[in-house]
Amino acid sequence: MKLATIIPSIATIALLSACGAQVDAAADATKNAADKATNVASDMASKAADAVTPGPDISTLPAGIYKSENTHAYVAFSYVHQGYSKPILMWDKFDATVNLNADSPESSSVDVTIDAASIDGGSDIWNDHLMSEDWFDAANHPTITFKSTDVAQSILGNGTLTGDLTIKGVTHPVTLDVKLNKVGEHFRSKKPMFGISATGTLQRADFGMDKYLATGADVDLMLEIEFQKED
Repeated sequence: MKLATIIPSIATIALLSACGAQVDAAADATKNAADKATNVASDMASKAADAVTPGPDISTLPAGIYKSENTHAYVAFSYVHQGYSKPILMWDKFDATVNLNADSPESSSVDVTIDAASIDGGSDIWNDHLMSEDWFDAANHPTITFKSTDVAQSILGNGTLTGDLTIKGVTHPVTLDVKLNKVGEHFRSKKPMFGISATGTLQRADFGMDKYLATGADVDLMLEIEFQKED
């Protein structure tokens, strides 16, 4: 074959190859864009589904007085101890009461009374120290109380609970973040019931407990309580 014939053939093949590569690249770009759009649409659909998933609705329960079921109720607090650990302490004796307004849950009220001397810090020596004048002064202030002043609940069962907390005769407002875990009825008694998880933070110095503040001033509150309707 003459050289003059071979050169145009090679040029044609190269041109066709280049065109094919451009077509493949365009196809890949189109596929990637389509995949990305599909992923975005899927994520949006998933978030939309999550947004409309109904949570527990406390308004489905009958109105009335609900009391803490103390075999499944915990009021605890935690603090940083010199940076070495984060102890968890709790009270063994307390009563929590919810006066539920089913038509307007935000109009409900919450009252908690804690036996200050029932604190469990993990050892008798530490318990005695916590009940002393330096800390909860249980002899002179036998109860710790919380009375709600504002209840705010979202449609998905999450919200805030604000109230006046009194420790050692000193009262300060505290706000808890509350999650409504479940509403239903007790599996044996069939009493209406619901369960909550709540957390919050306070400054212990606000309540006259200002010993060793440099070792840790913040106190984290943790509540896990199941409530059952009174007869």
